[in-house]
Amino acid sequence: MQRGVPRVADDEAALRKSIVDLARQYGRYGYRRIAALLRAEGWRCNHKRVERIWRAEGLKVPARQPKRGRLWLNDGSCVRLRPERPNHVWAYDFVEDRIREGRRFRMLNVVDEFTRECLAIRVGRQLRAADVIDVLSDLFILRGIPGHVRSDNGPEFAATAVRRWISGVGAKTAFIEPGSPWENGYVESFNGKLRDELLNAEVLNTLAEASVLIEQWRRHYNTVRPHSSLRYRPPAPEVLLTSTPPPSAGPPSSSSGQAAAMIH
Repeated sequence: MQRGVPRVADDEAALRKSIVDLARQYGRYGYRRIAALLRAEGWRCNHKRVERIWRAEGLKVPARQPKRGRLWLNDGSCVRLRPERPNHVWAYDFVEDRIREGRRFRMLNVVDEFTRECLAIRVGRQLRAADVIDVLSDLFILRGIPGHVRSDNGPEFAATAVRRWISGVGAKTAFIEPGSPWENGYVESFNGKLRDELLNAEVLNTLAEASVLIEQWRRHYNTVRPHSSLRYRPPAPEVLLTSTPPPSAGPPSSSSGQAAAMIH
């Protein structure tokens, strides 16, 4: 029996080191998301090669989430307002956690269901209906008024002041059925990622430290973290635009170089 000698690519060692480094930095990412990060860094490798090295290094893929049912009517139609474009449906919800000394704090998460972008995370000891209006008013001014705002039936969301304010600016409220969190699946999925990748991995000493780390993670989630439902692309990647002079303008002078602007 004759067997060929396996070929080892010249960049195998460097790629292996990069995979291990990314797996150590993002401990809850699987090999497909790691492969997307490698391609973003300039590596020319597919997910099969990354999976081979991943398994050879003994790295483990995070456990899959259990499948959840949906709410169905008697006629077989699914009760769900599906997003069709950016700013069509926003969803928001609260998440609670504790700092090192045991004191609780809350987070108000706002997500665009179509783009999967996290629009804002408000952190505070106490978040009430006035804080919900404050966060939404800033987002409405910055991004425009969405078609619908989806939430559960919590007192902060179902408050008369919040409902009147949302209706007054031209948006519509979409409340889920009581005891049916799967109807607010987009923000519930985001809450799970926030807890799994940040809150369960970091010891938060103070509320100020929690605010900084949570905002850093939100920016990473929007601009860097590959999203499986978006073909392993981030929801709002940063794009570098460079303006170059026309061919007839000649070489640029020392005072006028390339202008770059970072946009989300």
